[in-house]
Amino acid sequence: MSDERESIDVNGIAHIQLSVRDMAVSVPFYRKLLNALSLQTIVDADDYFYCVGGRTGISLSPAEPEHRDGAFEQGRVGLHHLCFRARSREDVDAIHEVAVAAGAKVVRGPEEGGFAPGYYSVLFEDPDGIRIEANFVPGKGHLSDPSKLPLKARGVW
Repeated sequence: MSDERESIDVNGIAHIQLSVRDMAVSVPFYRKLLNALSLQTIVDADDYFYCVGGRTGISLSPAEPEHRDGAFEQGRVGLHHLCFRARSREDVDAIHEVAVAAGAKVVRGPEEGGFAPGYYSVLFEDPDGIRIEANFVPGKGHLSDPSKLPLKARGVW
């Protein structure tokens, strides 16, 4: 990369694609969750499900046959969890309600946490055990006081 340009300002994450064991089980869960989050279903096929909205895309496809018997393991190489940024604490509470209605396993109910000032989140699992979080952080969160960065050095993560 040229020294003339210091950084690239990305425009969010275009999409995250998840491999699932059983589309017939996962699609109804994600349809309910993602549609409640105002993501619109763009593709709903036997082998691909895709929703877009809020500068976010989430897609599902079947895991390769040789991997369908394995379960999601959060600590393995790959995805640890995904987190949706909510606009309010009330939205986090509403996402919790949708997740419960969709059959999610709730790992941690809506609660305050110490990851950033005012951090409020819920953590749950999809039918394959993939962890999904929704959080709300008021204001600029970590960026409100850059002197407190980096968090990893302080043992937050």
